[in-house]
Amino acid sequence: MILLAVLFLCFFSSYSASVKGHTTGLSLNNERLYKLTYSTEVFLDGGKGKLQDSVGYRISSDVDVVLLWRNPDGDDDQLIQVTITAVNVENVNQQRGEKSIFKGKNTAKIIGKDNLEALQRPMLLHLVRGKVKEFYSYENEPVGIENLKRGLASLFQMQLSSGATNEVDISGDCKVTYQAQQDKVVKIKALDTCKIERSGFTTVNQVLGVSSKATSVTTYKIEDSFVTAVFAEETRAFSLNFLKTIAGKIVSKQNLELKTTEAGPRLVPGKQVAGVIKALDSKYTAIPIVGQVLPKTCKGCPSLAEHWQSIRKHLEPDNLSKAEAVSSFLAFIQHLRTAKREEILQILKAEKKEVLPQLVDAVTSAQTPDALEAILDFLDFKSDSSIVLQERFLYACGFASHPDEELLRALLSKFKGSFASNDIRETVMIIIGALVRKLCQNDGCKLKAVVEAKKLILGGLEKPEKKEDTMMYLLALKNALLPEGIPLLLKYAEAGEGPVSHLATTVLQRYDVSFITDEVKKTLNRIYHQNRKVHEKTVRTAAAAVILKNNPSYMDVKNILLSIGELPKEMNKYMLTFVRDILNFEMPSSKMIRRVLKEMVAHNYDRFSKSGSSSTYTGYIERSPHAASTYSLDILYSGSGILRRSNLNVFQYIGKADLHGSQVVIEAQGLESLIAATPDEGEENLDSYAGMSAILFDVQLRPVTFFSGYSDLMSKMLSASGDPVSVVKGLILLIDHSQDIQLQSGLKANMEIQGGLAIDISGSMEFSLWYRESKTRVKNRVAVVITSDVTVDSSFVKAGLESRAETEAGLEFISTVQFSQYPFLVCMQMDRAEAPFRKFETKYERLSTGRGYVSRRRKESLVAGCELPLHQENSEMCNVVFPPQPESASSGGWF
Repeated sequence: MILLAVLFLCFFSSYSASVKGHTTGLSLNNERLYKLTYSTEVFLDGGKGKLQDSVGYRISSDVDVVLLWRNPDGDDDQLIQVTITAVNVENVNQQRGEKSIFKGKNTAKIIGKDNLEALQRPMLLHLVRGKVKEFYSYENEPVGIENLKRGLASLFQMQLSSGATNEVDISGDCKVTYQAQQDKVVKIKALDTCKIERSGFTTVNQVLGVSSKATSVTTYKIEDSFVTAVFAEETRAFSLNFLKTIAGKIVSKQNLELKTTEAGPRLVPGKQVAGVIKALDSKYTAIPIVGQVLPKTCKGCPSLAEHWQSIRKHLEPDNLSKAEAVSSFLAFIQHLRTAKREEILQILKAEKKEVLPQLVDAVTSAQTPDALEAILDFLDFKSDSSIVLQERFLYACGFASHPDEELLRALLSKFKGSFASNDIRETVMIIIGALVRKLCQNDGCKLKAVVEAKKLILGGLEKPEKKEDTMMYLLALKNALLPEGIPLLLKYAEAGEGPVSHLATTVLQRYDVSFITDEVKKTLNRIYHQNRKVHEKTVRTAAAAVILKNNPSYMDVKNILLSIGELPKEMNKYMLTFVRDILNFEMPSSKMIRRVLKEMVAHNYDRFSKSGSSSTYTGYIERSPHAASTYSLDILYSGSGILRRSNLNVFQYIGKADLHGSQVVIEAQGLESLIAATPDEGEENLDSYAGMSAILFDVQLRPVTFFSGYSDLMSKMLSASGDPVSVVKGLILLIDHSQDIQLQSGLKANMEIQGGLAIDISGSMEFSLWYRESKTRVKNRVAVVITSDVTVDSSFVKAGLESRAETEAGLEFISTVQFSQYPFLVCMQMDRAEAPFRKFETKYERLSTGRGYVSRRRKESLVAGCELPLHQENSEMCNVVFPPQPESASSGGWF
C-alpha cells in the first residue's frame, strides 16, 4: 500500500498541476511515462428510455503520455506526446449478448487495418498555460480517426482556478466556466456558444421548430492537491415542438484515469518547440484541434433515377391521400439534396403529366442551388401549357422552410419578364411577399433582394401602374407584413372601393398587436362608424375585429357596443356574437369589454336581444398544458339571407408561438336581385360575385373566383355540376430541421427531422332558385408524416434512432341556408373525420462492413371523429378518444 501510494504521488505530481504549485493547468514531470486507461462511449435513445434500452458503442484503449520538451524559460510551456494503444470496440448495452455486432470480430476488422494504424500513431500537444496551443498529427489521416484523437487531446486542456474564459477545442471556440473546489475542478462548456462550421438549417416558425438542450460537464478529480482522473459527459436532447413524442437523446461520456507510471525518455533539448518537433519526426504537421467534417459515404445506394422509379407509384394522384405518399416525398427530398442539376433535369423532362406536379413539389422543396436551377430551366412561364406546374412551383416556394436570397432573386427576375397567364404573374408577386417575411424573420431584412422586393411591393401600392394590380400588391403585403406598409393599408381601407377596402382591412388583422397603434385604431373607428363614407358591412366588421382584438380602449369598446341596435339586422347579430365570443373564450380584450358592460347604457336587454342568423364562434380542437389547437368560424349574412362571408380559421399555439394553420374565406355579393330582395345599405350597386381565399401555414394564396358578373353567374348556374373548386392541392414540406453535431468525444452526430403533408383544400358554393337555397362547402383532407433520424457515427460504426409518426385526417364544413321566408333557416355543420395515428421507432447499430443489429417498435391509436360545435349555445368540446391499442415490437436481430 505504501509503495502504491508513492507511485500515485509520483505520477500525479508529474502528470498534473498542483493546485499549490501551479495556477494555470496540467504539468508533467520529466523522464516519466504515464500509463492511463481511456474510454469514450455513446448512448442513443428516444429521450425518456432506460439506459439498457439504448443503442450505442464504447471505444476503449490504453494511453501512454510522456513529456518531450519543456521551455527552459517557463514551466507552463510544454510539449507532450500522447499514444493510443490496445484499442477495443464493444457494445454499451451488455444485454446484447449473442446479438452483438462486435461478437467474433477483432479490433482490426471492426475499425479497419489502416484506421487502426492511424489511431495508434502518436500525437503531440503543445500546452501553454494549460491550454492546447497546437495539435500535431500526421498528414492525410482519416478525418474520423483524427477527430477521435482530438476528443482525447481536448481533455488535457484545463485550468486550476475558477473563472470564465473562451477555449478552442474539438467543439470549436466555446465559452467555458471553471469551478475550482478542494477535491475537484468542474469545467462547464456552454455548447450553444461554440463557433464551429457545420451545415444545418431549421424551420423559422417555432411551432414547427425543434427544441434542443445541450450540456457539457467535465470533472477533474483532485486528490492530495493533484488531478487524478477526468470524467466528461455531454448530453444532447431534442424534441419536436409540435409533437413531443418525436424526441431523442444522445449521451456521450469520456473517462481518463491513471493506472501506473514508469521511467520515460529524456527531454528533447531545444529553445523552440518547432525545432523539437522537426527533430522528432518531420512528418508531424500542425492541424486544427477543432473537429472536422466527416465525409458522407453511401455504399450501394440507388441513383436518383432509380430512387424515383421505386417511389413513383406512391405519388400518383389517386394515392396522395395516403401517408405512404408523404413518406416517399420526404425520402426523395433527402436524395434530391445530394443530386446535381443535370440528374434532376433529366427526371423532370422524362416524367409524365399526371405525376409531374408531385415531382415539381419535391424538387422545389429540396431548396438546393442545383434543384432551383433545374426547375427554373424546366419551367417556361411564357407558355400556358404548364400553368399547373408553375403554380405548384410557386406555392412550394412560398412554403419553403429555409428560403435563401437566391430564391427571392429568381422570383424577382421572373416577375420582370412576361407571362402566359396573369394568374401566375399575380401568384409570383404574392409569393415574393411570403419570402420577404421569412427572410426578415431570419435576420435577412437588409439583403439586397429583400430591399428590392419591399420597394417593389410598396411602390406598387403607392403608384400602381394598373388599377387591377392593387389587389395583387395588397395580397403580397398580406404575406410580407411590412410595418412601413401600414399607412398605405389605412389609405386603401378608408378610401378604397369595396373589395380593395375589405382586403386592406383584413391585411391589418394579420399584424402583431404592437403595430396596431392608436392612430391605426382611429382610422378603423372612422371606417366602422362610417364617419366619412358608407362602407360595406364586410369592411365594417373586419375593422371592428381589428379594434377589439388589439388592446381596445374603454371608449373604443363603448362606442362599438353603443352602435349595436343601430346597425343592419344581420350585422347587429354578428357584432353581438363577436363580443360574446371574446368573452366566452377569455381573449385579452375581454377584461376591457367586461368593464364597459357594467354600464347599463351599453349592457341592456334591448341591445343584447337582437335576432339574426349571423354568428361567430371559437373553440378548441385540442388542448394540453403546453399547446392548443383552436378553430373559429364567423358567418355574416345579408339581410335577405344570402351569405356575404364565411371565415373558417385554424390556429396552433405552443407557448408564446403561434401558427395560422389555415384560413378559408368564402365571399359572395350582389345576389339579392336573383330573389328580388332589397340589398343592405351601401351594397346597392355591387356586382354579382363569389369566390374563395385561403391562408395555409401563414402563407396567403391567390384567391379563386367561382363567378364574377351576372352573366357569368347565370352561365355557371345553368351548367353547374356541384363539383368543388380546388384552392390548393399538393405536397408540402412543413417541418425541416438538419443539424450536424460535433461531439466532444470526437464522434459525429447528425439530426434530421422532416415533416410533410399531402393536402387538398377545396370549396364550392351552390345556389338554387327553385328551392330558394344556398349551400357552401369547404373540405380539408390531409395526410401527415413526420420523420426523425438521429445518428452517431465514428466512420467505422454507426448507431441510429429512426422515428416516424403519421396520420390521415379530414375536416369538412357545410353551411346551408333556406331563404324562402324570414327569419331564414340556417344549418351549419363541421365534422372531423376519424383519424388513425401510427408511431414507428427503429433503433440500430451497424458496422461499416454491413453487419448490423436492429430493434423495431410500432404503436397505433385512433382519434375518433366528431362534430365540432359552431354555436355559443352548443359549445361542448368534442371528445377526443384514443382507444388503447396493443404495441407491437420485434426484438433485435440481424439484417
